[in-house]
Amino acid sequence: MSYDGIAQTVSDRYARAAATGEQICCPTGYNFDDLRTFIPDEVLKISYGCGTPAGLETVRIGETVLDIGSGGGIDCFEASRRVGPTGRVIGIDMTDTMLDIARRHAPVVAANLGYETSNVEFRKGMAESMPVEDDSADLIISNCVINLAPDKRKVFHEMNRVLRPGGRFTISDIVSDQPVPQYFVHDTEKWGNCLSGALRVSDYVGGMVEAGFLGIHQVKFTQWQVIDGIHFLSITLTGYKLPEAMEHNNGLFATLLGPFSRATDESGQSYRRGIPQPVHGRTAHLLSALPYQSLFLVSETPVTLEPSDPRWLAILPEQKPCVWKGDYALFTGPFTEVEDDDDHLYQRGIPLEICSKTLKVLETDAYRPHFAMINRATAEISGTQVACSPSGGCC
Repeated sequence: MSYDGIAQTVSDRYARAAATGEQICCPTGYNFDDLRTFIPDEVLKISYGCGTPAGLETVRIGETVLDIGSGGGIDCFEASRRVGPTGRVIGIDMTDTMLDIARRHAPVVAANLGYETSNVEFRKGMAESMPVEDDSADLIISNCVINLAPDKRKVFHEMNRVLRPGGRFTISDIVSDQPVPQYFVHDTEKWGNCLSGALRVSDYVGGMVEAGFLGIHQVKFTQWQVIDGIHFLSITLTGYKLPEAMEHNNGLFATLLGPFSRATDESGQSYRRGIPQPVHGRTAHLLSALPYQSLFLVSETPVTLEPSDPRWLAILPEQKPCVWKGDYALFTGPFTEVEDDDDHLYQRGIPLEICSKTLKVLETDAYRPHFAMINRATAEISGTQVACSPSGGCC
């Protein structure tokens, strides 16, 4: 399919859904009882997505929020409530039917919120070429839309262009654990179903890093469906656009606390647990953001930790046999790769088969936020127990 053909297919599909009330199958997490207090039902019933953008929880009064693929306007209207009357919200969509509905209800929502005028503007445009000024948004949100764009690399570069230095994005989308085959890519129906355009997690995040974003990490994930052995996941990711001109202060140090024994960030800098690493001001700024705060100690003098220090965090597997059950771990950031205390190397977005003991380790509170788990077994597993090494190391 050509680029224009894909775009027209997707636009037609969502226009038809808006006109007929057709439900497009994606997992969602809206609190409609709350939203119904200020958003009309006509908007709510055509709200499609794969997760309520968690980034709206970080919005501050007066900020500018950009929504890529705003549809009927639900996320823009929620953003409007959160930024307050002094803030600004821009919604972009390529479907006229959706834009008509959103624009018609913008004054109604403003009145329901007690605003004199609406602070939401809806513009027609494509995600790959957004009609938005450079460095103009504090936060970018998108809800199961970038998946539908044929050229996601262009979308990520456009996001970096329009985001202010110091800004961030939080987007929900459908991704896969392995490459989508060509018979999916050329299936017009599957494009509208958020399947044909799904990228592997590694490729999706890699495109963001290539566009200039840092600190990309998972906010949440949900297993959606398995088709022809391909696992499709709904994942919400956050990342940052750091200011380029920051003081390169070489007097700061970062000490990795754990649970990882080693971690490598997106600039290639490696950290080992307990060993202070000199960092410049830009890196220190990033390490002050979520989710790094719980992983590092940043100080003006080097701080070395010993295993006896209560800040040292290591989680070892149980001293007992394990079983292979078809489980795979998908590391989702904020580093490019990490190691655990059994020397498992996890590369961001690449599934790694793990045994039952490692699964239990990764399900602990310290590890869980950094992984998405899938199971590729197609039948009940009756595998025998495997004896691990006497030292407690895993298989």
